[in-house]
Amino acid sequence: MNYKEFYQYSIDEKEKFWAEQARMLKWFKEPLNILSKNEKGFYRWFSDGEMNTCYLCLDFQIEQGRGEQTALIYDSPVTGIIKKYTYSELQNAVAKFAGGLNSLGITKGDTVVIYMPVIPEAAIAMLACARIGAIHSVVFGGFAPRELSIRIDDAQPKVIISASFGIEIDKVIPYKPLVDEAIKQAQHKPAYKIYFQRHPDYDVLNGKDELDFTNVLESGIAANYVPLLSTDPLYILYTSGTTGKPKGIIRDNGGHATALKFSMTYFYNIDPGDVFWAASDIGWAVGHSYMIYAPLLQGCTSIMYEGKPVKTPDAGAFWRVIEQHKVRSLFTAPTAIRAIKKEDPQGKLLKLYDLSHFDTLFLAGERCDPPTYYWMKDLLQRPVIDHWWQTESGWPMLGIMTGIEQLPAKAGSAGMPVCGFDVQILSEDGHQVEENREGTVVVKLPMPPGCLLTLWNNDERFIKGYLERFPGYYLTGDGGHKDPDGYFSIMGRIDDVINVSGHRLSTGAMEELVAMHASVAECAVVGIADELRGQRPVALVLLKDGTTIEEKKLEEELVSIIKERIGALACFKNAAIVKRLPKTRSGKILRKIICNIADGVEYAVPSTIDDPLILTEISEKLKERKIGLAFQQDSSA
Repeated sequence: MNYKEFYQYSIDEKEKFWAEQARMLKWFKEPLNILSKNEKGFYRWFSDGEMNTCYLCLDFQIEQGRGEQTALIYDSPVTGIIKKYTYSELQNAVAKFAGGLNSLGITKGDTVVIYMPVIPEAAIAMLACARIGAIHSVVFGGFAPRELSIRIDDAQPKVIISASFGIEIDKVIPYKPLVDEAIKQAQHKPAYKIYFQRHPDYDVLNGKDELDFTNVLESGIAANYVPLLSTDPLYILYTSGTTGKPKGIIRDNGGHATALKFSMTYFYNIDPGDVFWAASDIGWAVGHSYMIYAPLLQGCTSIMYEGKPVKTPDAGAFWRVIEQHKVRSLFTAPTAIRAIKKEDPQGKLLKLYDLSHFDTLFLAGERCDPPTYYWMKDLLQRPVIDHWWQTESGWPMLGIMTGIEQLPAKAGSAGMPVCGFDVQILSEDGHQVEENREGTVVVKLPMPPGCLLTLWNNDERFIKGYLERFPGYYLTGDGGHKDPDGYFSIMGRIDDVINVSGHRLSTGAMEELVAMHASVAECAVVGIADELRGQRPVALVLLKDGTTIEEKKLEEELVSIIKERIGALACFKNAAIVKRLPKTRSGKILRKIICNIADGVEYAVPSTIDDPLILTEISEKLKERKIGLAFQQDSSA
């Protein structure tokens, strides 16, 4: 079948389709009840099936003869260490650490918080939890104590697994003081804290409730895998919520494994034995799905990279990893490519490396603007696939399914719906909108396997946040449109659509135009409050390295571009050059916070922010330029 036939089959015959995909896994008890609803009316996949995700990732792969194949490559330019684990070596470490957790009383259904950098021990901890049916919740290493304490109180873990420190290019961040402070602030007190010592005796541990990771591993009797129901939770992953309180996304076992294995074959076009690299942190959904679980479920070699796209040591870091480890496909965020483009705008460093075995670059995490897309595509001379998904979905919802049909990508578009996702664009009153008209992006229920079950201990918030707005649909929270060829464009969160004197305008569309300027490396266009028009757009711009242009001249040129392409109705008149943009650690630009600063509205600094000091820099810049109601008392700008 071609893409259209295959996709339509997944929508029209969803139970048959996913039953066939589930049979690609080795179940302890094959599911007969393919799709059902639980007592709360939530959809569930394979509810009577029994399996174990860790078994599928490790033991089953060894049974298939992959014991001596490399499962994991740890590449850490910040420490100079490269270490490889075969499937047998990884299975042995995971089983022993799982046994160590068992000896501490950790069993099926218990929760475990993992607060670690991108090191192999983090993967071992995750897989060990999966092996014994404990529910892991990975928190990005280095998160502030307050944010960690909130997650501790919500997840109620029996144990926290951490490490001595994380490394941020030029600085070391000790973790134990952060964990100690978080536990002090939390009402819930975990029974144990386990630390992986990155240097011998880096932390002083009391040996009672503070334990050494290596000692726990070496003292444990190898634990066997525990049969689990498909619907048993595998992990909780917290994502930012609009209320400031994080939402605990619950992922199941059976649907998750089915979806991820399917995606490796049909979406990423990756075969067993291939080297796949997701340049992410384990604290994000990408790290869970495509650094740890999906590559191992598919029998691949996965790379854990502890470094940045630049400054470790330079903007050729990614190309070095691809050449050295013979990576077939790389999955990263557009922000990483923009960082490389900023430091090496001519792409000279790429020419130093042999990428002859490299097939495809996949981008996700935020929208890839066309200038970045074309720059990368021209440089690589290979397919560049922008695609779209969310923490909630756990795997791609839109993109090009390269394992079915090599359809062309379109710059600025996230592609076409992935099998199982009935993606639609609705108006505010719930009706489908015309082609090329912007609306709210939704997915018709039921969602395919692998998507969130509900929110941890909060079904009411799950219903209110995702299901209530459009009954029968999952609300993505994003706006976008669909073209006549069936390609979707995701233009940003619904609140990124601004209302200028009654005209609803997309800041994403303006960002595209600003990013096309020859001097612009990266930008954010946001809608700030305006007493006369309601809202108006403002651009914050980073210049390419080596580029010099006066701010006033750049502003005039950008105003001219927006006026010509969108019209004077956009009321675009301010562009400010900044040194950096406020982002989450996964690369998403915090546009709402920029708006709050300009509008003089109080805001909570989100736990996911990369560096809170950037907010002060942005505030000072807006004040200097008198941009925004907060800084306009003495100006008519």
